[in-house]
Amino acid sequence: MTDTAQEHPSLHRLKRFALYVLVVAIIVAAWGIFTRINARTALKAEAEEAAVPVVSVALPRHGEAGSELVLPGDLQAFSDAPIYARTSGYLKRWYADIGKHVKAGELLAEIETPEVDAQYRQARADLATATANNRLSQTTAGRFRELRKTGLVAQQDADNAEGDAEAKKAQLDSAQQNLERLEQLESFNRIVAPFDGVITARRIDLGSLVTQGSTSGQELFHLSSTSQLRVYVQVPQAYAGLIKPGVAATLTTAEQPDQRHAAKVVSTAQSIDATTRTLLTQLEADNPKGELLPGSYSQVHLPLPAGLDSWRVPSTSLLYRGDGLHLATVDAHNQVHLATVTVGRDFGSEIEILTGIGGEDRVILNPPDSLLAGAAVKIVIAR
Repeated sequence: MTDTAQEHPSLHRLKRFALYVLVVAIIVAAWGIFTRINARTALKAEAEEAAVPVVSVALPRHGEAGSELVLPGDLQAFSDAPIYARTSGYLKRWYADIGKHVKAGELLAEIETPEVDAQYRQARADLATATANNRLSQTTAGRFRELRKTGLVAQQDADNAEGDAEAKKAQLDSAQQNLERLEQLESFNRIVAPFDGVITARRIDLGSLVTQGSTSGQELFHLSSTSQLRVYVQVPQAYAGLIKPGVAATLTTAEQPDQRHAAKVVSTAQSIDATTRTLLTQLEADNPKGELLPGSYSQVHLPLPAGLDSWRVPSTSLLYRGDGLHLATVDAHNQVHLATVTVGRDFGSEIEILTGIGGEDRVILNPPDSLLAGAAVKIVIAR
């Protein structure tokens, strides 16, 4: 009895201790599971947050008012012609050098053509011979006609005389035409200016062999009419509808950046170039003092109508997609929208946007090509 009573409290204590150990083990296991779930949840949240693209945004800058469209222009002479010889020979003398202003018809050079001169003298002699032969044949034919009336000659003899007279007349006409042809060649010995202008090149000298034609011959002079110039510009498609014949414009050049020269739109190609998406436009500018030089690079200032609203954004903001140009913007919920835009002028670091965005739109800078509409983003820098 005494031994059983002593064992019972010991067993009790042992059970209580085992219970305590079990409770502690359960608490430790629960704590481990809880911390692991928390760590996994935190890791998932961090992964989701890391998956959200981080972007920088900027507000569009309003375009400067007033404005004018400034485009590079190509200055060309109103009339421009290479001058070749129409006959072959040797250069006898030249009268115009580069930079000389000449009038239409003014003598530029003379060519010695001994072969043509000899042919011309022969042609004159041939004409004299043909004239004498024709005179004799006509006289003979006339006599045979009179004698035929009296029956003193046969009809065949009269017909032969008439035929010979006609042949001699044809030979005379041929000799006359040949002489006129050679007179034309003789006139080609004199090289004259086809229009008023300035000599921009002289490519021959005394004694040089001159060959006729532009295929095998050498260019003798180059003549440009510079009192009026043509100016060609490529107008972006976005502005093509604003450019009409009669629109006044001004020109500036690198050598005279502060001086503006008046010009006027005279015509357009009426077609957009499929490669450059531009409209070829021709202007004319008076140049009485010769201050504008053909071949020069110029800046053409075309006025834009008042009220034309535009925005400027960094050039790196543009997205090039198959359906056109886009800007990626971020709304109030930090979601991406792709706005289709119309591009105007290119200012280098900035690009002009004519349609598609407003001043309140937050434009993403350097957007990745993989960016999709509706995607969530995180803004870290806004300016």
